[in-house]
Amino acid sequence: MGLEYDFVKVLDFGLVKFNDPESMERTLMTGARTTTGTPAFMAPEIILDGEVDRRADVYALGCVAYYLLTGQLVFEADTPMKMFVQHLQTPPIPPSRRTEMPIPRELDEIVLACLEKDPSRRPQSAEELLRMLRRCRSPETWDNDLAGDWWEKHLQDLTGPVTIDETSSEIVDRTLVVR
Repeated sequence: MGLEYDFVKVLDFGLVKFNDPESMERTLMTGARTTTGTPAFMAPEIILDGEVDRRADVYALGCVAYYLLTGQLVFEADTPMKMFVQHLQTPPIPPSRRTEMPIPRELDEIVLACLEKDPSRRPQSAEELLRMLRRCRSPETWDNDLAGDWWEKHLQDLTGPVTIDETSSEIVDRTLVVR
């Protein structure tokens, strides 16, 4: 069912925030009064320097799901600050309205629930989100050919064979340099 194209790899868990100041200093990853993250995937409470817990991860997962379903970010902006404002104030357009692919109503609702501005209105845990997803019907027509067509249309730069120049450890075709 599209597994040649449809898979996710988690690459970095380096944005862990500790409540213990000594632990935070030892990580050398973040400091007081700073925010680290990718603006396209940041929950409103992170932007506002509020109380951050697992529900911020649910929001980020909603952003990733949105991107995977539509090939587009939840919000488009030409600066991080404009994107932050959208995450804080703008209701997201349902994914089904931003793609030609059929998205079940239940999946649309789940993604939008993950993108709630108020953390108390989001799924409260990964377990709750999993229960919601299990109740969602899956599209019957999705297969590897459709997945390949979708990736070619929406994310052409990330689709196709990868060629590696073994002398420089550089990926030459459509990806990034690995050193």
